Amino acid sequence: MWVAILAAITGFSAYTAIFAYRKAFNVAPFSGHTLLGADYKVVLVVTQILGYMASKFYGIRFIAALPRVRRHWLIFMLVGIAWMAWLLFALLPPPYNFWCLLLNGFPLGLIWGIVFSYVEGRRTTDLISAALAVSFIFASGLAKTTAQWVMNAWQVSEYWMPFTVGAIFAPALILFVLLLEKIPPPDAEDRLQRMERQPMSEEDRKALLRGFLPGIVMLTVIYILVTVLREVRDSFMADMWRASGETFMPGVFAKTETSISLIILVLIAVMIWLRDNFKAFMLAHWMMLAGFCMALLTTLLFRQHQLPMYNWMLLVGLGLYMVYIPFNSILFDRFIAAFRFSGNAGFLIYIADAYGYLGSIAVMVGAGLMAEKVNWLAFYMQLVMIAGVVGIVGTVAAMVYFRRKKLQQRD
Repeated sequence: MWVAILAAITGFSAYTAIFAYRKAFNVAPFSGHTLLGADYKVVLVVTQILGYMASKFYGIRFIAALPRVRRHWLIFMLVGIAWMAWLLFALLPPPYNFWCLLLNGFPLGLIWGIVFSYVEGRRTTDLISAALAVSFIFASGLAKTTAQWVMNAWQVSEYWMPFTVGAIFAPALILFVLLLEKIPPPDAEDRLQRMERQPMSEEDRKALLRGFLPGIVMLTVIYILVTVLREVRDSFMADMWRASGETFMPGVFAKTETSISLIILVLIAVMIWLRDNFKAFMLAHWMMLAGFCMALLTTLLFRQHQLPMYNWMLLVGLGLYMVYIPFNSILFDRFIAAFRFSGNAGFLIYIADAYGYLGSIAVMVGAGLMAEKVNWLAFYMQLVMIAGVVGIVGTVAAMVYFRRKKLQQRD
């Protein structure tokens, strides 16, 4: 258990440092510029997501076939490219530096699958992956708070801020990625309970999709919904707060995201005690269903002025991440173990991620590039209500499908 706890701390810390190279820029308004009539910040957000999405489609094959050697050097190379993209962003004049975020987003999109490969397929994966997955909730708030502090305390411009934040997190990145390499591989008991995790050939990938295509499609639709919600919330939280008229404090990012991280960590980590893989897989679905219900209910209360901005942002974020985090931690890991096939969770995670970010781009383009100025608060509330209703229906349908598949497997 001590190995699992140390691995959880290492994974959490490593991805927290990595995430700073992606999300710090979101706190800045980047006002005063447009590109082809579009709001400059929306262009930046969409461009980075486009790079991220492209890497997810590439990663479906790349991560599935990833060998388990020298992965730390690959992480260093990818983060280094992303960091140099921020240097170019600072050196080139706006708005013509927008393409640098494509160069930033593509390498960073591959890193989750690499880091997750260190922890999957273990009896303690629920605990380790929970810590790893909640890292990007906490890291998003920490990166934004650090970015705001850099601009306020050091008087760093919003264009140099992302590169500066990267420099601050570089020592932690090097230390904890090197420690990832020290995590021992799964033992024989891990492989017996959770299946051995191996690189997947093209035929392996096709066989998995043939066997479970309807269920994978339903889960992907659910993930598209929550990815859209997460990206809008993460990218425009500061803008929503300003639109609400309530007092905005930079430290609020770290406060809300830390609270959410701790709650999600406990909810997922306790599943380590549930040895029945199918029951754990179904429990993850119940958690997702509760998350959609919470997001929908709290948004309705906020619209009726029954909740203050801080409480709504905290609770809607909690509901959102109750759906989002299982996809990036236990859901596919338990799926593989429950239905007993060889492969790795990265393949399924990257299928969901690729289409999730494709959906995010479609929504961002539709909202931001077809209007002069978007009220992100009103827009986000509408998104939450639509996603809440569709997500509840989709989650119930997925639960019914996978339960029937399990009964067929037992017959």
